[in-house]
Amino acid sequence: MTNPRPNLLVAYLATPGGEDALALGAQLAQSFDADLKICLVVPPSTPAEQAVAPGDFQEILDRQAATWLDDALRTLPDGVDGEGYVAEYENAAEGLSIEAERLNSSMIVVGGSGGGILGRHTLGSVVTNLVHTSATPVAVTPRGIREIVSPVTRVTCAVGRRPGVEALLQAATRACTAADVPLRLLSLLPVDDGLSSDPTKDSEARRVVHEHLERTVAAVRDDLPDGHPVTTAIATGKTVEDAAASLDWEPGDLLYVGSSRLAQPFHLFLGSTAAKMLRVLAVPMIVVPRGA
Repeated sequence: MTNPRPNLLVAYLATPGGEDALALGAQLAQSFDADLKICLVVPPSTPAEQAVAPGDFQEILDRQAATWLDDALRTLPDGVDGEGYVAEYENAAEGLSIEAERLNSSMIVVGGSGGGILGRHTLGSVVTNLVHTSATPVAVTPRGIREIVSPVTRVTCAVGRRPGVEALLQAATRACTAADVPLRLLSLLPVDDGLSSDPTKDSEARRVVHEHLERTVAAVRDDLPDGHPVTTAIATGKTVEDAAASLDWEPGDLLYVGSSRLAQPFHLFLGSTAAKMLRVLAVPMIVVPRGA
């Protein structure tokens, strides 16, 4: 019996943010050889709406949603299989989490809320709720990525020195193996953590970080094919944002980050460092649940 193909759940709306999520979903589906489940969450009709126009309101809503999903499916590139459907939930974030677990989705792909700087992340309330509660990894899409989407070319994994990064490393190694792209292990040394960007002043701190990265490289080698390319990077800057932005980032980059220690086991909680990186980076960020 063959295993079912993995699937990615795209949180879709007929908005620029929804189009961004769909574009990233298609990119990841191609790179990870996965199917797309394109979910449009709508609230159930209220008793007042049913009293005014019994059946009519829901019928109109369902018809419009079906039109939006048909339009979305037509934009998928050749070779990407997608299925669109409508799900009724009072709370969209909770509904998406439930649907991802029901479908055994590898990831929930979400778009920004719009209104931010092109190429930057602007999180709406639904996305904010997801990155603080979901039990499924969440891929957060930069605003406007639908205009510049390209194949995945590298996976960058931001690793700290605290315990508990095993789940994050496993997710990142699986991703770069599936997409057959290099892995880059990243550590940040921002001044706002009490460090200087002057290498002569922080040689000891850099040595500790470098040794930690080298140990991490040795650990991930066991989960990668022989000879798979792995590099390391130490980024410095006045702030976390400056350090993250100082690195070279390509259109095909994916950034994997772990959850805060505040997260419940097997759930997400976007930490302060990842949130700061999210503000300045124009690459998709995949947030991995704690201990997933």
